[in-house]
Amino acid sequence: MSFSRAVLVVLDSVGIGAMPDWREFSDDMPGDTLGHCAELRPLRLPNFERLGLANIRPFAHLKRAESPQACYGRCALASPGKDTTTGHWELAGVILQRPFPLYPNGFPRGLMEEFERRIGRGTLGNRPASGTEIIKELGEEHLRTGKPIVYTSADSVFQIAAHEEVIPLPELYRICETARELLRGEHEVGRVIARPFTGAPGAFVRTANRHDYAVPPPPGMLLDVLAGRGVSVTGVGKIADIYLGRGVTQSLKTKSNSDGMAKILDAMRSQPEGLIFANLVDFDMLYGHRNDPEGYSRALEEVDAWLPSFEAALLPGDLAIFTADHGCDPTTPSTDHNREYVPLLAFGPSAARGRALGLRASLADIGQTIAENFGARAPAGQSFLSDLRA
Repeated sequence: MSFSRAVLVVLDSVGIGAMPDWREFSDDMPGDTLGHCAELRPLRLPNFERLGLANIRPFAHLKRAESPQACYGRCALASPGKDTTTGHWELAGVILQRPFPLYPNGFPRGLMEEFERRIGRGTLGNRPASGTEIIKELGEEHLRTGKPIVYTSADSVFQIAAHEEVIPLPELYRICETARELLRGEHEVGRVIARPFTGAPGAFVRTANRHDYAVPPPPGMLLDVLAGRGVSVTGVGKIADIYLGRGVTQSLKTKSNSDGMAKILDAMRSQPEGLIFANLVDFDMLYGHRNDPEGYSRALEEVDAWLPSFEAALLPGDLAIFTADHGCDPTTPSTDHNREYVPLLAFGPSAARGRALGLRASLADIGQTIAENFGARAPAGQSFLSDLRA
């Protein structure tokens, strides 16, 4: 074992440029999430610059470090897809052979009829939509009828929105569990998502009680093999939901990026060994999907400003890895995810510095690196652990 603790932080949707096959996954323009944000206005990212972010590739207004303090590179997605489940599964060594199903015209009528029969209620919506827009549009009818709002997106998701005073959280979660049981075989979507909200018409607000019901990952993925080695794993954010809790010793839910960053530091204070695996979701959920490049840029700067606190909390035997799972370019006409390369920054007090890790063929390389560090082996990926030894 080279490092006693690994801290893996996924900057959800912070892609760094379109992959060559992007047209197979979108009829939109090619995504370049970080690149396009940097072109719109200068980004204040001195700490990411110091680590070597602009050494991965040129970005407008960002400076290349003469002596990067991290090893740096970028990863491709080997799986067919551009969503959270695909990216996180690949991080754990699971490379999909076929993408999760999509529903650009809503879910089949027969499927919805069976779902309504099982939950004993009719439904509203059943089409691709922005979550905030569809509750604004159908929320009042939902209050009147008690029918949950079902919608999807350009990702493989079956989302169910309900007012917490109309359908209490335990019942909403049961409805989502029913959907998860139903959505198998050809309709096995990547995630069923509970989207509770509160408030009055004209002022509906989604709450932090979201819950994701993912497809069970195949056995033997990264967190399974770490559990087999007795490695403690703390999941921060939606990590436990994505992997159905498998191999997660402790789960810390988060309300925002700022809460997530605080919870990462909490985990680092309480868990001196093992893996801390975090997802910072605001980039994707609040800004990418809402075409808000200024919000996205501010969120990047907030994480950059937090980095010195994160680095101060690193122990001598720590390895930190920052990456992403896909893109979600807030500057493109669409609100969909983008098929993009993702950044790779790896650093720690005793790790090598300034080494170029190149273009990795898969996000699975990150998972394999962590697996090898703890004496295990993930199903896929080429470890770069030897490159990180000082």
